[in-house]
Amino acid sequence: KSRLSTKLILKINVSFLNRTGGCWAFSAVAAVEGITKIVKGKLVTLSEQQLLDCATDYNQGCGGGIMSKAFEYIIKNQGITTEDNYPYQESQQTCHLTTQSLAFPAATISGYETVPMNNEQALLKAVSQQPVSVGIDGAGAAFKYYSKGIFDGECGTDLNHAVTIVGFGMSEEGTKYWVLKNSWGETWGEGGYMRIKRDVDAPQGMCGLAMYATYPIG
Repeated sequence: KSRLSTKLILKINVSFLNRTGGCWAFSAVAAVEGITKIVKGKLVTLSEQQLLDCATDYNQGCGGGIMSKAFEYIIKNQGITTEDNYPYQESQQTCHLTTQSLAFPAATISGYETVPMNNEQALLKAVSQQPVSVGIDGAGAAFKYYSKGIFDGECGTDLNHAVTIVGFGMSEEGTKYWVLKNSWGETWGEGGYMRIKRDVDAPQGMCGLAMYATYPIG
């Protein structure tokens, strides 16, 4: 059985940028969508493109970035608009926020927290409350071509990718796992999600997922 911290399946994003650069925006948006659903009781589809185009003072657009800086942008901007208002374009564009988007943001956050590094128990406490953005080593072939089951394949701790942990569970055989949401489309993994081994011997977590974790405050 799995437990999803939002009591729902978050939306699946389409593949982007040939899997390069913009993952931080997708990870951050999924976390904000999650806490917005928890606080407001409604799932709102938010704009990753706004972060890619407009959060350039904090991140490098499609060249890469980190999720805490995305949260800082949303706080400073006093919110983020919807996907419909600012649709995904598969590449970085010129920032073009409308007056209406600025005046009526679809979601706001008041702050963010960082989970203590290399501590899966602290991560579990956070995920029990809401989705959490994490860095992860997603460069290996085993990770890239994952299709199903509980992943415990070969990977390192180079945080070259970003995903969102949305839940956790335990298999019938007793193997503990995290449920993470990727941004490579629903044909990847288990409908766009991965179950990945939890409570491993290494304090960094499987593929380094406990090394950098952060979440927004609604």
